[in-house]
Amino acid sequence: MTPWFRRPTQLLAALGLLSLPAPAAAQDIAAAEALFDRGLADMKAGRYETGCAALAESGRLDPQPGTLFTLASCEARWGRIATAVARFKDYMALFERMTRAEQARQGRRPEVARQEIDTLSRRVPRLALSLPPDTPAGTVVRRDGHVLGDASLGVALPVDPGEHRISIEIPGGVVQEQRITIAEGESKEMVLDIKNGAPPPTSGAQDAPAGRRAALYVAGGVGAAGLVLGGITGALVLGKKGVVDRHCGSGIQASDEKACDATGLDAANSGSTMALVSTLGFGVGLAALGAAAVLLWTEPTHAGAATGARPMWLSAGVLEAGPAGAVFGAKGSF
Repeated sequence: MTPWFRRPTQLLAALGLLSLPAPAAAQDIAAAEALFDRGLADMKAGRYETGCAALAESGRLDPQPGTLFTLASCEARWGRIATAVARFKDYMALFERMTRAEQARQGRRPEVARQEIDTLSRRVPRLALSLPPDTPAGTVVRRDGHVLGDASLGVALPVDPGEHRISIEIPGGVVQEQRITIAEGESKEMVLDIKNGAPPPTSGAQDAPAGRRAALYVAGGVGAAGLVLGGITGALVLGKKGVVDRHCGSGIQASDEKACDATGLDAANSGSTMALVSTLGFGVGLAALGAAAVLLWTEPTHAGAATGARPMWLSAGVLEAGPAGAVFGAKGSF
């Protein structure tokens, strides 16, 4: 380990270890020293991301002035100059609280820190973020995951050069993200682009034509089915009537025209039921087709509809007739 970066002398490290009250603290210091060595090696090799992370963790486990100074140097080499200036200032604030003897053991660190603060501060970019006047109350702005309070909005704050992720969260809305890139020494003021997050137009305006068309198809289908049912049962009624004529009244040489044998009686009962079904089928079919016709005739014409489109039509009634009977139904084009 390089003593100049972390501790002034090996004697100070030894005295520090002797003063530790518990094994847990000794383990933290051992881990901190291992992390410091790794972070320093990565920094010298140009692996600043892993090096700075290791140094930061070492300082968390065992805060030392030398670790803080080395971390500031790593951030500066990484290009995170705003962060580096803040680290060097933290080191100088700590230095000012030291005794004369402790300050003397810091060597050239304070001088280097002052020079770095002076040099880097001129290169630090500043970014001012603000919200439009009509932004809903309670909107939360985050820069790189950190919340910016109301006092921070509209103020040119120091940031590291490069890309920054800005997220805006409107109450009741989705989180919106923007990317902002800023160069060294640049000052940038930005009014964030806020989308109100209002839901798209309700389905009433856009889906009404589709719903109306679906209702038209359903009504037309029900109407056609009703007419078909009425036509089929009506044809069956005619067939039953022939059976009744042959097995009732004069057909069986009975003086009472209502008198029927078993076959005639069964045909008469079946015919009566079928006649009712036929009547209901025709009634429902005609009503449904009438509703379909109203939906079709009153459907609004949409702007931009393709010209020359095949018109819709619907026809119901007798489709075919002949000596043996008739075929009822509906036909059309949609």
